[in-house]
Amino acid sequence: MISLGIDPGTASLGYGFVREHADGRLEALAYDVIRTKAGTPMPERLRQIHDELNRLIAEFRPDRAGVEELFFSRNVSTAITVAQARGVVLLTLSRANLVIAEYKPNAVKQAVCGYGGAGKSQMKEMARLLLGLEIAPSPDDAADALAVAITDLHSYRLHDINLV
Repeated sequence: MISLGIDPGTASLGYGFVREHADGRLEALAYDVIRTKAGTPMPERLRQIHDELNRLIAEFRPDRAGVEELFFSRNVSTAITVAQARGVVLLTLSRANLVIAEYKPNAVKQAVCGYGGAGKSQMKEMARLLLGLEIAPSPDDAADALAVAITDLHSYRLHDINLV
C-alpha cells in the first residue's frame, strides 16, 4: 500500500510517498516540495502544482492520499492561498481516483509522536525513526507530508480492522 501525503501550500507544497510493506514496515519512496515562484500569477502557480502532482502520481502510483487540513492562522491572505492550493490538490487527487483522507495538524502530530502539541523537531525525528531514514527528512514541508502519509497508512489500517 502506498500513500501520498500532502502538506498544502502555494509557495511550497510538501509531498511524501510512503509504502507500507506486508510486514508493517514503512518506507519513504520519495519526498520533497513543489515550489512556485513568488510574483507568478496565481492561476499559473496552481496549474504548476496540478501538473507536478499529476506527474508524481503517474510515477509512484499511490493507492491513497492524505491531505493536511487548513490550519487557520491570523493571516487571512495566506489562509486563502493555502485553501486555493488545497482545492487544486483535492481535485487532482480525486481525478486520479485516489481514496482521499483529510487530517487536522494536531491529529497528525498525535498519530506520529503520540502528542498533539509536538514540535517540528519532534515530528521530523519520529518520521526519521518510523521510516528508517539516516537523517531527519527536510525541508519541513516535505517532513510534514511524510507525517501525513504515515498517519494515513496507520488510520487506514485501523479503519480497515474496524470494518471486519
